[in-house]
Amino acid sequence: MKINTITDVFFDLDHTLWDFDKNSALTFEKIFEINDIDVEIDTFLEHYVPINFKYWKLYREEKVTRENLRFGRLNDTFLALNIEQEVDMVHKLSHDYLEHLSSFNHLFDNTFEILDYLKTQYSLHIITNGFDEVQHKKMQKSNILHYFDTVTNSEMVGVKKPNPKIFNHALEQANTKAERSIMIGDSFEADILGAKNIGMDVIFFDVNNTELNENIKKVDNLMSLKHYL
Repeated sequence: MKINTITDVFFDLDHTLWDFDKNSALTFEKIFEINDIDVEIDTFLEHYVPINFKYWKLYREEKVTRENLRFGRLNDTFLALNIEQEVDMVHKLSHDYLEHLSSFNHLFDNTFEILDYLKTQYSLHIITNGFDEVQHKKMQKSNILHYFDTVTNSEMVGVKKPNPKIFNHALEQANTKAERSIMIGDSFEADILGAKNIGMDVIFFDVNNTELNENIKKVDNLMSLKHYL
């Protein structure tokens, strides 16, 4: 059913438009080759992905710093793999990862098609918890930056989704109101509950078919947004 009250559409970036998992895996392959790290990439990622998820949750909750996240997620993964790695090398890999991450820019299927479709009817915006310098490069190099009227990131505001302050800042930047806005993102906690709590409409981008107790609009591919917008 189409929603007729919306003027502004807010997207999360990673895992929603920008295919983080694919791009991240390719980046690790590249930096391991550069630094002569002998580890099987699938085995590494099997441990890294849940560790990274845990660190991002702690980061959202202000329990670890940006530096703790960048170092800890790699160091903990090598420890879990029983691979001894010098501290200096972990720091270098952390730096190289962020340096090379935006050199891979796979987007989810139909990203350009849905943005072209929405841009004729709505003002489009980004709200992201990612690091400022990295997120800007991702959007620029994947050729989607020009679709968005505003980009709000957590470093700019000083808090992270689901904190209401970042959503209110984004609304202010966009010169719009919560009741005219909708948030689309993959994180139920950060994107969906965060936006819902300040009165925004929401669509959960859920490729994992998560079971929800709440009556939340869901899509598992971007073109399905046309059912609502």
